Amino acid sequence: MAPSDRARAAIVADDVAATYGRRLIWRGASFTIEPGEFIVVLGPNGSGKSTLFRLLLGLIPPAAGTLAVLGQRPRRGNAQVGYVPQRRELDRDTPVRGRDFVHLGFDGHRWGFELPGVARAAHRQVDEAIEAVNAEPYADRSIGRLSGGEQQRLLLAQALVGNPRLLLLDEPLASLDLRNQVGISELVASLARTLQLTVLLIAHDINPLLPVVDRVLYVAHGGVAIGKPVDVITGPTLSRLYGSPIEVLHDSHGHMFVVGLEAESGHHEAEPAR
Repeated sequence: MAPSDRARAAIVADDVAATYGRRLIWRGASFTIEPGEFIVVLGPNGSGKSTLFRLLLGLIPPAAGTLAVLGQRPRRGNAQVGYVPQRRELDRDTPVRGRDFVHLGFDGHRWGFELPGVARAAHRQVDEAIEAVNAEPYADRSIGRLSGGEQQRLLLAQALVGNPRLLLLDEPLASLDLRNQVGISELVASLARTLQLTVLLIAHDINPLLPVVDRVLYVAHGGVAIGKPVDVITGPTLSRLYGSPIEVLHDSHGHMFVVGLEAESGHHEAEPAR
């Protein structure tokens, strides 16, 4: 890859190895992800999917090789990288409006009062982020009383409020019903296209994502591989990856449906702490 192409890429990994403590998780990872790509990250439980996110967030260094995020070495607290952790159940009596929750993405790390001009800019960014995820109808309601899908949209808005170029989503579809899984998948794909936002999304069920994702990044058996769904979502490939029989069905319209993957790939790795 030419130096100019490497500089334009969202993520470039060159023979990267990752460890958890003293244990080698995976090695030899070499891949490039372009701006605006929507990538789903798959892998068995404990394979190192969250370790990949820790590397991209600059929380840990590669054990070997080189990694570039948005043309630079990954660094902690990079405002150009948005991160949405696994969603936790919120108490129904949480006294925080959805709008105020989104605002925490702008200034949750600050103390003191905002200057008037800064406050106006912040409110405008919050409004734009809420609009981007179509959450206006419930943005002024208590976040604890919203549905899982509504909360997930506000989590996305919180990550978008800083106008990131890269968005890392850890299991955003978990615990959602099928309608909300499809809705969130389509929303994320739309954001990637319209904002030229690079998205990496960890998932344990790829079916809602198959119609909209660009490529699949596998983390398994001590390595990392990437490819287009039509090339890599096959029964033999997935069965080998997870060490268990997995079927890929095709309907009369050519749509794929994976059977058996969700039960094999529950994601319980500890989430990155920023």
